[in-house]
Amino acid sequence: MIIGLIGLPQVGKKTLFELITGHPAGEHDLAAGKTVLGSAEIADPRFDWLSQLYQPKKNVRARINVELIPNLIKGFGGNSQILASLNNAEALCHVVRAFDNQSVYHVSGSVDPKRDIAEINGELILNDLMFVEKRLERIDKDMKRNKEERLVKEKELLLKFKDWLDQSKPLRLYPFTPEERKNITNYQMITLKEMIVVLNVSEDAVKDQTLVTALEKEYQPIRIHFMQVSAQVESEIAKLDSPAERKEFMESVGITEPAIDRLKRVCLKALNLIPFFTVGKDEVRQWLIKAQSPAPVAAGAIHTDLEKGFIRAETMKYDELFESGNEEKLHAAGKVYVKGKDYIVQDGDILNIRFNV
Repeated sequence: MIIGLIGLPQVGKKTLFELITGHPAGEHDLAAGKTVLGSAEIADPRFDWLSQLYQPKKNVRARINVELIPNLIKGFGGNSQILASLNNAEALCHVVRAFDNQSVYHVSGSVDPKRDIAEINGELILNDLMFVEKRLERIDKDMKRNKEERLVKEKELLLKFKDWLDQSKPLRLYPFTPEERKNITNYQMITLKEMIVVLNVSEDAVKDQTLVTALEKEYQPIRIHFMQVSAQVESEIAKLDSPAERKEFMESVGITEPAIDRLKRVCLKALNLIPFFTVGKDEVRQWLIKAQSPAPVAAGAIHTDLEKGFIRAETMKYDELFESGNEEKLHAAGKVYVKGKDYIVQDGDILNIRFNV
């Protein structure tokens, strides 16, 4: 799963990428217009508690991939490298500047988050319109030679898309039928993707939720996930050596946890991912699967053989294990459940897969 980090120049994308991934964003690659890849560990206090309980030889957190995409500017649709990166991502995280700093220029001459969000959204819709129009032109040429039924159906669908996009509505809101969803598998349209907007605010505005709340309300109809972060504050937190120092600093500026951890959770929500766990003395591991996935799919996330030979999933609920204190007491209480192929895995489930290949 890949989150594409996008935005205008000088908004804090590079800083956030480095904070999320712990991976330096090479200036040479960025200057050459190349994307930079990294991955981010998912912080989860449930994983921390399970690791303390089982004291395993190995702890493995789940990770999501993050792609830092070169600066978006007006007309970026002509840049094939940027489009390829955008199409490669499952969701987009648009970093928007909401801080004033006279020493940092803004490509539009002034700081206006609402304008910048509208500009990027408009460019993404325009890109998809161009794709649809080019595809329609190709279909019309093909239909002159052979009016196949599949081409007729595709043209009908694309004309619906065109009408939808002409109304400035992203395709992620389009009411797809199962057949339509299947037929667009190879379409490279960006507004199909979920969108996260991260407002990069100043240190003074960390506790002020006025702007993010107003924008969240305004953009709710087109399903954009919002949050705010101060890249400056997060950088200072990351530089501190001890947890005690980090906690003291966060308390001094009025925050309870690093916003980077919250951002990762927002990314999971946008990607419709939930975590589950496997535990034992050898390893405690956190896994990610799509919400509403049945148990065999979770087994397949661990190993394809487990999905092929799935028999059952012995399941513990994290909250019940936490309340009991250990696995033995949970067994004694009859709260270790045996689930079959139809069981839908829940956020935080602890699974032990039984299989036979």
